[in-house]
Amino acid sequence: MAKKAAETTSPKKERKSFFTRKDTPVTDAAEGKEKKSLSSLFAKKETEEPKEKKSLSSLFAKKETEEPKEKKSFSSLFAKKEKPVFEEPPQILELPPFETDYEVVDRYWLTPPYAYANLYRDEYGNVHYQMVEPKLTEKELVVLEETYEQLKTILVYDNVRKKGEFELDRELCRELITGYDPKITPERRDTLVYYLNRNTLGYGRLDALLHDERIEDITCNGAGIPIFLYHRRFANVETDIVFDANELNKYVLKLAQKADKQVSLTTPLIDAALPEGSRAQITYSDIVSAKGSSFTIRKFKADPMTPAELVRSNTYSSELMAHIWLAVENKKSLIIAGGTASGKTSTMNAASFFIPSVAKIVSIEDTREIQLPHVNWLAMKTRESLGTQGSQGNISMFTLLKAALRQRPEYIIVGEVRGEEAQTLFQAMNTGHTTYSTLHAGNVKEAINRLINDPINVPIAMFGALNLVLVQSLLYGDGKGFRRCLSLNEIIVEEDKISWNPLFVWNNKTDRFDKVYTRSAVFDNIAYQNNWTDAELAKRIETRRIALENMANSGKTSVSEVDKAIIETRMREREAS
Repeated sequence: MAKKAAETTSPKKERKSFFTRKDTPVTDAAEGKEKKSLSSLFAKKETEEPKEKKSLSSLFAKKETEEPKEKKSFSSLFAKKEKPVFEEPPQILELPPFETDYEVVDRYWLTPPYAYANLYRDEYGNVHYQMVEPKLTEKELVVLEETYEQLKTILVYDNVRKKGEFELDRELCRELITGYDPKITPERRDTLVYYLNRNTLGYGRLDALLHDERIEDITCNGAGIPIFLYHRRFANVETDIVFDANELNKYVLKLAQKADKQVSLTTPLIDAALPEGSRAQITYSDIVSAKGSSFTIRKFKADPMTPAELVRSNTYSSELMAHIWLAVENKKSLIIAGGTASGKTSTMNAASFFIPSVAKIVSIEDTREIQLPHVNWLAMKTRESLGTQGSQGNISMFTLLKAALRQRPEYIIVGEVRGEEAQTLFQAMNTGHTTYSTLHAGNVKEAINRLINDPINVPIAMFGALNLVLVQSLLYGDGKGFRRCLSLNEIIVEEDKISWNPLFVWNNKTDRFDKVYTRSAVFDNIAYQNNWTDAELAKRIETRRIALENMANSGKTSVSEVDKAIIETRMREREAS
């Protein structure tokens, strides 16, 4: 419900909805216009007088006549959205020219036709990232500020709305802008609508960066320091975006608010999940960060990483992934070890695609990252209390894991083990639950040492229920970062001694995954459980290898396509047996 909070000085008219519920986008047919030069979007207006003649290259032509708009009642404040906030004109294919003496390594749109990126390499070989948005005149800045202030005074929300449920209504924003500047051209008006959207519902100056699927991390180390990115192709790159101290303090407060968190001088350090799933680590003021407020945003893909994508990117071979597929199907427990940003959670998410579609799954995380196509899946996350209650309101991973065991899940997925919850996880393994989790460690030996020593202290006798340990790492070569599975190992416990048997090892010289085992206790056990011969076991692995290669080679790597291919492979196998 919305309440009228204040009267504005603009011409009287009945209020329309500035926020509408997201629905299927509909093309705005009322504005069939001549094309305008795209470069005009990024140049300041030379004159306020409308030009009589416009070239055919113009992106937007001035309206000769304004269609009379139908008045709506106040009850339409939350009407369903009929038109999108931004329309991406299909005729826009080329970027504006970019003149530089440096080597241009890449250029692409971020939010067409308004923001785009230029990437170039300087004389020292470092890659720089330049984000370009349309420039505004002083008059346009005033109109933008006045429109923004009017939007803030018109509506006050007194109930909770789902994140991302509303968008600014484009037509009504146009009305407001035209009310402040009747002579504004359609192209400049739409540019102001872009800024209104990115400043109110988006992420301000960094909104375009969050639309870049090639970026993994966005880092601000303090005021006066350029924003740095981790780019999927060029690794660490420096941008041309710099915050001053006051602007940065306001920005981290906005980030915290978007994540429904509170940051202040008393609680200057928070971890949060942003509405679209990205993770943010925020520090406020110079209490814990010497250079003032700072933040790091770890972006995650809207769709989860699939096994076919890992094979296609050569993070895993099809044969190695086929072994994981068979192990997951046959309820073998697995821990994925690796360093920071090595892709542990992405791999665990991908391996979870192999869980039978109707199996009961419970996932437990600090911050929601796991995304599964399964329906019979309960996702839980921890909670930290806000100050006054101390630790009484905390819901820890240990508490959630104990609760999960009472729900009789077949598979338990834990985001990361780092404390007492690891003992409960191993108890779950020893009581017949298949469990998957991640752990910060560089190799199998380091992973075992972390698990058996403080503060985790898992008894050695419990390791008999852990079947496999997967080691993954983020590596660098030729100035670029790439991820590889370093090894797949089975765990062996004999006479209170833990050892491991490598099954696959990555060869850094050939960039291939070598199969290094002749006999495997884990896969021999799978054959025994299913009454398979060695030949039948090899045939099952080969069937999965071929299915994964077909997915990767055909480009069918989306969630729905991979899920469908996995189900079809199982059905063909069932019919053949």
